[in-house]
Amino acid sequence: MEALIVFIIFGSIFAIAYLYYSTRNKERLALIEKGADASIFVKGKREHTAPIWKVLILNLALLLMGIGLGTFIASLLDTYSSLNNDAVYPAVIFFMAGIGLFIGFHMTKNLDKE
Repeated sequence: MEALIVFIIFGSIFAIAYLYYSTRNKERLALIEKGADASIFVKGKREHTAPIWKVLILNLALLLMGIGLGTFIASLLDTYSSLNNDAVYPAVIFFMAGIGLFIGFHMTKNLDKE
């Protein structure tokens, strides 16, 4: 039974990769047949792109700050309200982590503009 599960997982991964690459190839051939320039397939670097390490550090820092702030706010809500303890912590932590990532997204756009 375990071998069947492993086969299904690897088969699914192979099928997804095969469909992705075969579809991409068909789309590119169709565009070339219509006369599109082949240079649109080359992913060139943009002139004003922030280094990837800056983007990762910025988003990771804001994510961790959001989780810390969410834990603090959840602790305050748990102490000073009658809300359910099991629901307050995950809700506030995920909400604040999402806000941190959202702010990171907008700050990353500003990095690209500079």
